[in-house]
Amino acid sequence: MPTPPPADSRLCQPVELIAELNLDTVLAVAAHPDDIDFGSAATIAALTEAGVDVALCLLTTGDAGGFDTDRNAEETSRIRRAEQEAAASVVGISEVIVLDERDGCVQPTYELVGELVRVMRQTQPQAVLSFHPERAWDRLQKAHPDHLATGEAVVRAVYPYVENPFAYPELAAAGLPAFKVQHLLLMGSPAERVNLRVDVTGYEDRKLSALGRHFSQHRDADRMREFVTEQLRTVHGSGGYAEEFHHVVVNDPQTISGF
Repeated sequence: MPTPPPADSRLCQPVELIAELNLDTVLAVAAHPDDIDFGSAATIAALTEAGVDVALCLLTTGDAGGFDTDRNAEETSRIRRAEQEAAASVVGISEVIVLDERDGCVQPTYELVGELVRVMRQTQPQAVLSFHPERAWDRLQKAHPDHLATGEAVVRAVYPYVENPFAYPELAAAGLPAFKVQHLLLMGSPAERVNLRVDVTGYEDRKLSALGRHFSQHRDADRMREFVTEQLRTVHGSGGYAEEFHHVVVNDPQTISGF
């Protein structure tokens, strides 16, 4: 069963989130195709409809996912990449960037962190949306090892490396200087870390439509839709639909940075 929201988590409208975080560009980072659709597709749909540019960086093509044991990894990779492109178009994602990590083997290595720093410096987001690096014991399926490793790599990239002018000097030499990410929006959080719920009422069907594009991943599509809808309602808590995050302020006018 979905976990009710913490009493001290706040519920906000997408327009309020955009204004508060001063958003015009967001980078979403996921381990596999469909991750972002399960975790935050409705929020993304609301943001893009309001004019925020959202790009998606996939670390893997999900070649180890699905239920068809007769299909080889190369074919699975091709199918799942196409499924993610289709899902991205449903919620208004402007670009899908694909790295070459192996499904099931993601680790927060120096090399992967550097690739994420490169993508962040290219896209210049005010907020990065990705997985929480802490394991969620309330529903272990949220805490796939690739998700945890992705979250850790993203957090390391956001601080200190993307803003450290001495880190990954080859990027600065290639015209990608250091800059500061302002916010992290982390999905799949342990329940006690959730401090933000985004009211996505009216966007729930866009989320379900995006999830429906991942045909290769659903043994029982109807049950998936029921579970996701129930989860959105539980997170909202007052009759609507919401998605939940751990919002971390990385840099604001009061931040004192150090390397």
